[in-house]
Amino acid sequence: MSAARAALLALALAVTTVLALPSEATAAANRFSCRAGARPVVFAFGDSNTDTGGMAAAAGWPLMRPEGRAFFPRPTGRFCDGRLTIDFLCESLNISYLSPYLKALGSNYSNGANFAIAGAATLPRDVRFALHIQVMQFLYFRDRSLELISQGLNGPIDAQGFQNALYIIDIGQNDVNALLDNYPYDQAVAKFPPVLAEIKDAVQTLYSNGSRNFWIHGTGALGCLPQKLAIPRKNDSDLDQYGCLKTYNRAAVTFNAALGSLCDQLRSQMKDAMIVYTDLFPIKYDLIANHTKYGFDKPLMTCCGNGGPPYNYDPKKGCQSPGAALAACDDGSKFVSWDGVHLTQAANAAVAAAILSSQYSKPQIMFDQFCRV
Repeated sequence: MSAARAALLALALAVTTVLALPSEATAAANRFSCRAGARPVVFAFGDSNTDTGGMAAAAGWPLMRPEGRAFFPRPTGRFCDGRLTIDFLCESLNISYLSPYLKALGSNYSNGANFAIAGAATLPRDVRFALHIQVMQFLYFRDRSLELISQGLNGPIDAQGFQNALYIIDIGQNDVNALLDNYPYDQAVAKFPPVLAEIKDAVQTLYSNGSRNFWIHGTGALGCLPQKLAIPRKNDSDLDQYGCLKTYNRAAVTFNAALGSLCDQLRSQMKDAMIVYTDLFPIKYDLIANHTKYGFDKPLMTCCGNGGPPYNYDPKKGCQSPGAALAACDDGSKFVSWDGVHLTQAANAAVAAAILSSQYSKPQIMFDQFCRV
């Protein structure tokens, strides 16, 4: 094993070990704020990993088959063959899937709303649909809902519902990728603080407006994405033993360590809030490193793509290109990657199961106990 590889695993293990060992005193204080008997309400913020149809609604861009084929069985605006991780998390709470905030028809906001949009990042903060804009959209949604209720009309969620809701933030992948695509590693990592500052600002803004329950996700194993692996390279010196790019993964681990520290800081400042941080890197990296454990045959190949082995990814001919339905793999459950960037439903199910285990979270509170404690 190379020194760089050993260092990466050691860093990831160190972060995971810290997450896995909360003190008894801390564990005793780990309680969601949710009034007895209340139905769970969830608000999600993020990018395409969490987008349940927001970009399709915003851009008037209906995705075509084979998107959604494994479950719905039609395209729903999700960049996946079926359900996303957020969908499985909603199932664990026995609530309906989150409707996109921008979806005008057929939406149900009684159990929350999804502000996540494909392509979203934290910076620049004032472009559509950056995290800051998503938070502003939430505040507009909240104010309008409360206004309707004050007028004696039906609003989807009341004041207590907003206060007791769970706020999920899963963003940063596009920021980290963009930095690594445009700067050497050291310069890219040096630019992480402004990204983290935007996540901090989002939590503080939500908190100052009454939010008390937060669930924040780190980024995944970016160096294992077929999209990145398919970029021409001079040699394979940057590949680890599982075929992933060490530089991208090292950056993801570094970003997550900083995000975990930020959550510690916020937790110490907001003592009446529940702030859970979940490190997604070891979860998603394990899908590659131990793929047979999950039933995956081709951990680094794209199911819905073009170009053939080893990655089946062509940036000029993606999953939404003409003829993509015919080119897609027969069984997505054997693949980790759906389109080179996003996970298959089977991989999302594995990620959700790991989140629900609480093994990768700090503090180790069970997600599916939200509004049940």
